[in-house]
Amino acid sequence: MWFPLALITALFWGGSDLFSKMGTDPRDKYSHLRIIIMVGTVMGIHGAILLLITHQSFDPMSIIRYLPVSALYIGAMALGYVGLRFLDLSVSSPVCNSSGAVASLLCFIFLPATRADMNAWKFLAIALVVIGIVLLSVFDMKDENKARKFRGEVIEDKYRISAIAVFLPIFYCLLDALGTFGDMVVLDSLVSEEEAEIAYEFTFLLCAIVCFIFLVFVKKQKFNIWQEREKGLAALCETAGQFFYVYAIAANPIMAAPLISSYCLFSVILSRIILKEKLTARQYGAIAVAICGIVIMGVFDGA
Repeated sequence: MWFPLALITALFWGGSDLFSKMGTDPRDKYSHLRIIIMVGTVMGIHGAILLLITHQSFDPMSIIRYLPVSALYIGAMALGYVGLRFLDLSVSSPVCNSSGAVASLLCFIFLPATRADMNAWKFLAIALVVIGIVLLSVFDMKDENKARKFRGEVIEDKYRISAIAVFLPIFYCLLDALGTFGDMVVLDSLVSEEEAEIAYEFTFLLCAIVCFIFLVFVKKQKFNIWQEREKGLAALCETAGQFFYVYAIAANPIMAAPLISSYCLFSVILSRIILKEKLTARQYGAIAVAICGIVIMGVFDGA
């Protein structure tokens, strides 16, 4: 059952990635805080609705027990949102999108129980998905650089080789991979999937409140929720994906992690459909490689 859950997660997070990019203003140095506020608000509302609908008793200590994983995920997402202002000016995409492969490797090495049903076909599927993701990211970066040269744009060194441009994607990749790995450990022993979902969403809500106070009352910036449509759509997609994510990771972390990382493929496909962006032949080729891996995963779902 992990396969459809992971696929749905990747689809929603592809939409979140697309709308986050659409809603990010490179000139606004607080753009990442605005996205965090929107995502945290939607997640907080969703967590409250879950409690009301399911009538589930929730132990507030679950927030503390799940806090290490929440901190890793939220930290990675915050770095990702900051990186949206620099993404077109760095090599971040190939590195960031490798987090699923790193998480899968960590699970394989340190959690023997997760690799019990692995076989050659499943390893091949993971490899194809990861190769497709990295190739697509590299091709995107090269095509963007060519477009800039054609337009005569000059990329400043501080964006190409600065500490932010170099280390931000690495930190993102590590934090996100460690979060996925931590999820498997915590879900296996400390909290249930439902508790993890609600704990994470309430933690994100607290972060959103802190960011709102800092943005509006400390930095004296205006924040109008009705002017943040793209960020709102990103928040809805992010929250929807998170709902399916915890169940997919709990069921099969080694296979689910790289599949979920393929959300960048869905982001590109959605850009083609919604924004009418043209794709090159090699981009289609990279997508095809990853899709072959996804199909193999689907065939061996439950095997």
